[in-house]
This record gives sequence, structure tokens and C-alpha cells, in this order.
Amino acid sequence: MSENQEKHTCPSGKSCEGCSGKCHDDTRAVHENLLGVKHIYLVLSGKGGVGKSTVSTNLAVSLSLQGKQVGLLDVDFHGPSIPKMLGLEGSQLYGEGEKLLPVPYDNLKVMSIGFTLPEMDRAVIWRGAMKHGIIKQLLADVLWGDLDALVIDTPPGTGDEPLSVCQLLPNADGAILVTTPQQVSATDVSKSLNFLSQLHFPVKGIIENMSGFVCPHCGEVTQIFSSGAGEELAEKYGVPFLGRLPIDPQICAGGDAGEPFVQRYASSATAKAFEAIVEKL
Repeated sequence: MSENQEKHTCPSGKSCEGCSGKCHDDTRAVHENLLGVKHIYLVLSGKGGVGKSTVSTNLAVSLSLQGKQVGLLDVDFHGPSIPKMLGLEGSQLYGEGEKLLPVPYDNLKVMSIGFTLPEMDRAVIWRGAMKHGIIKQLLADVLWGDLDALVIDTPPGTGDEPLSVCQLLPNADGAILVTTPQQVSATDVSKSLNFLSQLHFPVKGIIENMSGFVCPHCGEVTQIFSSGAGEELAEKYGVPFLGRLPIDPQICAGGDAGEPFVQRYASSATAKAFEAIVEKL
């Protein structure tokens, strides 16, 4: 083993060979900045369009409605939708000392690359190394302070962003995976489960989104797609099944209005289904 290939140990207690220790310096900086955060949850999906950002947003808001102090971090650099879903488009970022302050939303502290874009339709064209550096800054250089929970919305797949977050947060509580009822979605989510297994990253459970359609007139639920793929996947991999969320026009209305549906339509069947999922966490 050469001098530059020493074995290093990071705050998680893990060690690796063949690096200069920079990865562990990054992990240590993140660990120290997040000492006041009690719980950290990653929201993942193997496929786009399954409602992952909707789940992330409403999970964070639901926790905040219970009186919790919550952080919501959006690391979906190519499609940052959190500012729109919370009505925070155009918000300015401010600093305090050497730290960046997250944008407040009731009991939430929110951070997204979308706050730095001059226009929301501006494309972000970054390679992997830059993405890792920005994620490290969002975790280590943002003044998150004392939080009961930090929810992190990641882009779909098993690429740079999910990998960087998992590597920088080895002591996180775990990942929440979002799928839709179709087998093609569940197959992609199984790749995310394998990804997490290889990283020895814990899984909190699976949510089956868009599971049935709620009629806005009578409230009856109709199964538009097949059902049960999320629960079958959870059983296959031995992880918790957190529950189902139906298709509901009010979800779209809330997101477009910049007000999460668990807040705007708290009495709806979908909001109640989400609250049941949160209770399991």
C-alpha cells in the first residue's frame, strides 16, 4: 500500500483503502454540521414520474404540522420542483457568517438549487464531480441548526446524486422508496434496493403511489393501474411496506398552487393515507 493509499476511518466508523482521505474529510464536515439533526430520511425512486418530490414535500410538511422542526433538501438538480410545490419560487438566499441560510416555510427549512437559478426553466448542466461538491456544500455549509428531521429529495435512478448523498450520510436513518403500481416501476425500484444493499444503507420502507383513483365527486377509489406491486416488492426484499397513496386531483391542485395537499386538503382521503404512512415512520 503506497503512502497515498492509506486506510482512513470516517465518523461512521467505516474505513476504505485507496483514497487520500478527502471523502472522509467531506463526511466529517457534513457530520459536524448536522449534529443538531435527529433523523435523516432519503426519498428515492428507480424511475422518474412516480411522485417522489410530492412524497418528499408532503412528508416534510406532515411532520412540521405535528410541531416538528423539519428540513427539506432538494438535490434533484436537473428538475428542482420543491420551490414550486411550496410556493417559494423567487426566494432569495442569505448568509450568516460562512453558512448559507435555508429558506423558511412555516416550521420548515428549505434548500434547493432552484433558489439559485435566474429562471426556473434554466437548464443545469453539471458533471458528477461538480454535483458531489454541491451536495457536500448543501449538507455541510447550510445552517440547518436543530431539526427533528431532515428529508432529502433525490433524483430518480442510482446515479451521482443518490450515491453522493448515501456516501456523505452513512449514519442516516434510511431511505424511503417510491413506486407506482406497475411492474415496470417496481422493477426499477428493485434496482434502487440493490443499490442501497451494496452501500449497506438502511431502508425505511416502500410507498406505492398513484394506487387507485379517488373520484372527486363520490370519493370512490377505482384501480386504473394494476395494484400491489409495491407491497410485493417490500415482501420480496424483506423491507417494510409503508402504504398506498391514491391518485387525487387535489394533489395536482395543491402542487400548482404552491400549497402541499396535506396542508390544503387535510381532511381528504389522500391526506389521511399520507398521515398513516408518516405514523409508521
